Amino acid sequence: MTLVLYFVLVAIGLGLLVKGSDVFVEASAGIARNFKVPTFIIGLTIMAFGTSAPEAIIGVRAAIDGTVKLAMGNVIGSDIFNLIFIIGLAAVINPMKINFKAIARDYWVAISGPIVLLIMMVLFNDYIPRIGGFIFLIMFVSYVLVVIKNARQQPNELAEEDPHLNHIPRPLKKNILFAGIGLALIIIGGELTVHYAVNIAELLGMSARLVGLTIIAIGTSLPELTIVLMASKRGENELAVGNIIGSSIFNIMFVLGLAGVITPLPVYGGLMFDLSFLLVSSLVFLTFVLTGKKLGRVEGGIMVIMYLAYMVYAIWW
Repeated sequence: MTLVLYFVLVAIGLGLLVKGSDVFVEASAGIARNFKVPTFIIGLTIMAFGTSAPEAIIGVRAAIDGTVKLAMGNVIGSDIFNLIFIIGLAAVINPMKINFKAIARDYWVAISGPIVLLIMMVLFNDYIPRIGGFIFLIMFVSYVLVVIKNARQQPNELAEEDPHLNHIPRPLKKNILFAGIGLALIIIGGELTVHYAVNIAELLGMSARLVGLTIIAIGTSLPELTIVLMASKRGENELAVGNIIGSSIFNIMFVLGLAGVITPLPVYGGLMFDLSFLLVSSLVFLTFVLTGKKLGRVEGGIMVIMYLAYMVYAIWW
């Protein structure tokens, strides 16, 4: 009964994270519009980073609690789930034509995160020191500044494309209130999720890494799943893929960067395989896009099967 209760509490925590991030994203976008911030900037920052708020809260909470392996498993697991499973599933449901030039810069930035993390693993044996966290945060801030600079030069490029931004404008006070409510839900959900996920791991004999890769990673990726399927259905393929890439950048550079500043990041068994699989997945995606200029049902099916095979390997070995 105790185990069932823990799973229920984790599910409640994940539900609060997902709903909280949704409320927070919409309210934040509303605040940005109240202050006349271009919709291009809203789309590339608030949307992609807002949907990764659950990973950020879990990362900080886990780092403070000393269970940073859970945070690392969550970040890497979420990136793998987002790129291979969500995009693959979207392509199976609705084949996607993708203009790689539109996402090229952000794609290469997203790839650089796991590569830098791999290099740090080689340079340091057991723990990546806090300087590694600062490096990631510097990379993240640099990327955001470039995005904002470019967005100001072409402010209307993504105007009204984002399904989360098409709503009746609310007054500034209401947007601030809803942003606060959303943030509170995210924080409470993060507390529940981390605390009881660790309890589940202890009862089942699972590692914190495995819990992060599976239960937490899939749960915290529900906002991305909803947005990508919605955008793909509307034919907004660059927006769908761009949201996934933006979330990947945020997860690696900001979430791990922040966690790494709070406490050194552990180099543990399985991390090399997880990162290598993430990079291989990224190259498979790139190959499909560059050779066929689209992701069809066959390519999408291959990506989904890759993810399922990875999950089987991660759970059983």
